This record gives sequence, C-alpha cells and structure tokens, in this order.
Amino acid sequence: MPTVGSIVLVSVAFMAMEPVTAATHRWVMHGIGEFLHRSHHRARASRVEANDWYPVIFAAVVNLGFLAGFNWNGFASLVPIGIGITAYGAAYALVHDVYIHGRAGWFGDRKVAAFDRLADAHRIHHLYNSAPYGMLLPVVPAELRDRASRTQRNPLAKV
Repeated sequence: MPTVGSIVLVSVAFMAMEPVTAATHRWVMHGIGEFLHRSHHRARASRVEANDWYPVIFAAVVNLGFLAGFNWNGFASLVPIGIGITAYGAAYALVHDVYIHGRAGWFGDRKVAAFDRLADAHRIHHLYNSAPYGMLLPVVPAELRDRASRTQRNPLAKV
C-alpha cells in the first residue's frame, strides 16, 4: 500500500520533470547533444532516428535509481521518484511521439483538443528551432506565437 509520502514524491517528481525536460531540451539537445537531436528536426527517413537514444539514456538513469532504491538502505525514496519520472516519460511519449509525430498510428485522423494545443506549440518549436522547449506545459513566447500565426508552413505535417 503506497504511503502519502510516496504519493507526494511521485506527484512532485512528475511535475518537476517539465522544467527539467525543458532545460534538458534547451541546453543539451539544442546544445552539446544536438548531434543526436538534429535527426528529430529533419524529415524521418526510417522509423528510428538518432534522437531516439535520448529516452534510452534517460530510462537507463531512472533504472539506476530503481536499482539503488530497491536494493540499498536509505535510497527507498528513489523508487517513487522513479515512478513519477517514468509516468512523465510515458505522458511525454504519448503526446510527442504518438500523437504529434504519429509514430504509432494510434490516433489516425482523430483530434484531441488538449493535445492539439501542445501540437501547435511543438509546431512553433520545429518552425524556428527555438522555444518552446517544454512539452506538457510549453511556454511559447508571444513574439513566436504571433510570427507562427502568419505562416501556414507546418514542419510536422505528414507527407
């Protein structure tokens, strides 16, 4: 039975992931790790892209936390934290990879209003290779939103 403390840790970890993700996207994926992420901003030539290494790397780090949390005294709090991070990763994958980029084909032509708002923000990111860097609560600068409203170009369109 989960404790209140565990539920709080899961929730805080989930919520903390949005700013962590935005910062990682901004300063790692569009910085030192751009050599992997660049593939995501180009037309995909296959089902797999170099950018797919990022979730593999992030999952490996979370699994190290689970290893410590399950096996070493004093590290048990890493388990609910890892659950919160994993839940965020699943939500991110559902919105970003499955809905926005259509990588699993689950949604077909169906529209989900809340996801469409996120897709609009992600379109702006792909248009200008800049903000917003977050995914589930993206902060879109007003200047970019205005600029994007004046173009019909959609780099996310399925060819």
